[in-house]
Amino acid sequence: MKKILASLCLAVSMLALSSCGGKSQDNSTDNNAAPAEKIKWKLVTSWPKNFPGLGKGPETFANYVNEMSGGRLEVRVYGAGELVPGFEVFDAVSSGSVQMGHAGAYYWKGKMPAAPIFTTIPFGMNATEMNAWLHYGDGLKLWRELYEPYGVIPFAGGSSGTQMAGWFKKEINSLEDFQGLKMRIPGLGGEVFKEVGGLPVTLTGGELFTALQTGAIDATEWVGPYNDLAFGLHKAAKFYYHSGWHEPGTMLEFTVNKQAYEALPQDLQKIVEVAARAANQDMLDEYTARNPNAMRQLLEEHGIEMRPLPKDVIDALKVATAKVIKEKRASDEDFDRIYASYDAFYQDAKAYHKISEQEYFDNRE
Repeated sequence: MKKILASLCLAVSMLALSSCGGKSQDNSTDNNAAPAEKIKWKLVTSWPKNFPGLGKGPETFANYVNEMSGGRLEVRVYGAGELVPGFEVFDAVSSGSVQMGHAGAYYWKGKMPAAPIFTTIPFGMNATEMNAWLHYGDGLKLWRELYEPYGVIPFAGGSSGTQMAGWFKKEINSLEDFQGLKMRIPGLGGEVFKEVGGLPVTLTGGELFTALQTGAIDATEWVGPYNDLAFGLHKAAKFYYHSGWHEPGTMLEFTVNKQAYEALPQDLQKIVEVAARAANQDMLDEYTARNPNAMRQLLEEHGIEMRPLPKDVIDALKVATAKVIKEKRASDEDFDRIYASYDAFYQDAKAYHKISEQEYFDNRE
């Protein structure tokens, strides 16, 4: 009996070892499996490579995607002019020659008159309100419907917050000083500026300093202290004006080629979505943190003259804005439909912020 039990124990032990060995061998085979195929995307932008704020946003996005995907989706960022000119980003994404872009929707107003709504409206929503409309109102849905015929999917791509009114070579004392003034100012702001007698010019960021310095333009808006200091605009114009009536909450965009996006497995699609949302908030945080110090440098180290736009100028710009929007709504069905959603959300947000954010700002002075 003892011999029989010993034989059975030996048999069981050998079977257990054999099973463990088999399992170990299977694991070894799994670990040696071929790695998942790496997908490589190109992301072109309308900004100089690695430019503070605007240029950092797409780099932040790319880093998030690369890390969260474990390297399965690699996004490489190209500055304006490296692969395509800054104003051809949308067409490059639409054609599929690149998979992604980063720019401002108001650059495409010649193609889609309603596109500027998704960047900014003069005297319209600020960055917080714009983000809320896009992600908790109908904004993002309407944006994607507008871009659908072009095979492009938009995502919110960061905000500069409220911008400055711009750099001027001469003082602005009244509306008369706007007459015939050549100013780089895009989007609906440019159309409003034209309505009050100015001459709007469209230039990419990389062209601004030279154009202002040589006198090709008399004034320019860009972003705000953080970016304006980096471009050295204070060296080409002395007077820095506020407030940013034309761009109260400038929203940028990530654009994705629809075919390329839909070819991704679902987990990578989600990573693109989440990375865009995170980069969107990160940019606004950066501008909020960096602008105050940059403004201090401009005032204390470079001796610029900071001025508010005169009240009669602001009043005239408000009237002109209402006229331009009315004309746009009458002439373009998409503009009318999208602006109706934008304005309804704006009126609610404005009424609430009057007794919350605005009142608080007034009381904390």
